[in-house]
Amino acid sequence: MSTHLAALSLAKGQPFELQIRPTPKPGPGELLIEVKSVALNPADGYMRDQGLFISTYPTVIGFDISGLVLEVGDNVPVGATNEDLGPFFRPGITRVAAYAASVWTSCDPDYGAFQERCLVPWQHAVPLPDERISWNHAATLPVAVEVPLNAWDVMGIPRVGEVTASAPDFVGSTGTDTNGGIQKNEIEKREALLIWGASSSVGTMGVQTARLIREDPNSYFAAVYATAGSASKSYVGSLGADRVFDYNDPQVVDAIVSAAKEDGLVIRHCFLATGQLAPCQAVLKTFLGEGQEGKKTKTAKIGSAPVIPSDAEVVRGVETIFVVPSTVEGERLVQFRYWIGTWLRKNLVKGTIRPSPEPSVVGKGLGAINAGLDKLLRGVSCTKLVVEVAE
Repeated sequence: MSTHLAALSLAKGQPFELQIRPTPKPGPGELLIEVKSVALNPADGYMRDQGLFISTYPTVIGFDISGLVLEVGDNVPVGATNEDLGPFFRPGITRVAAYAASVWTSCDPDYGAFQERCLVPWQHAVPLPDERISWNHAATLPVAVEVPLNAWDVMGIPRVGEVTASAPDFVGSTGTDTNGGIQKNEIEKREALLIWGASSSVGTMGVQTARLIREDPNSYFAAVYATAGSASKSYVGSLGADRVFDYNDPQVVDAIVSAAKEDGLVIRHCFLATGQLAPCQAVLKTFLGEGQEGKKTKTAKIGSAPVIPSDAEVVRGVETIFVVPSTVEGERLVQFRYWIGTWLRKNLVKGTIRPSPEPSVVGKGLGAINAGLDKLLRGVSCTKLVVEVAE
């Protein structure tokens, strides 16, 4: 029987222990991945220390991985005549970044990221377009991409290239053109899309995904606003934010509102990547009731990556939605096939996004994960902590 090394979580609040585990065989729709690098997320630390999401022990946790496909199960796409048909995975050849699925498999340790071999649904993986993307850079991608794309979906923001499903309050009305024909509704770009905490990993990718939404001619967003620490403002701007505000400024809410009014825009949607909910609510509340030609903006939405506190203030007209994939397996696989297998694959090939923020290697080998999580939970900004598992 083949075996591999894993960093096991044996009980809540205990550091991981290295143990040998049997290497599983992939089932239908699954990949067996040789893990090369793992990226660390705050949720990993909360799971280790507080037992968040963990239903049974012992288990293996972790989300972000990069690695080589070793084996594939039945019904996994292994080839295509047209690249646009979707991703495909060739054992021993295909390099991938993947979002581990342990929290959706009742914490089955075979599906956790922090080990040398990991099972992953193929819909959770993206083939890397070329060797220029390192294992460390690739490992930063899955969670960072999934969370903001999920946020746009749950807030009802149309995907790039898709026809607007429901028009905002300031869409031009249908009329008659000079040739007597019927004009179609014309999108007036009257909104700014706000990313709060844009120097976090999901925040930096939130800026990049928002930039592509802004560039879509069918989008009603004219600008990307972001908040970050003063040291990260230039970097966040380089990713595509039109205005970057210092969230440590006591007057940051007033500064954002004043900028939007100066630009002739309203803010109805905010992605809270990290930070406090209250200032996001304060910004959006300011624009309730504002619209074009007497039309009222009645609602605004916040997509929150952090768990929403039970004592959070409820602001009338501002809906806050916790960003999390579907718990229904079929729905989740469809979501990930788009977020990871379609959107991420195509934008990596086109070069319209880049891994962000830059990875920082905190150690080599699975034994470095505990110290890496300790460092992460003490606080980092504008960097993604990575552990190199194998060459």
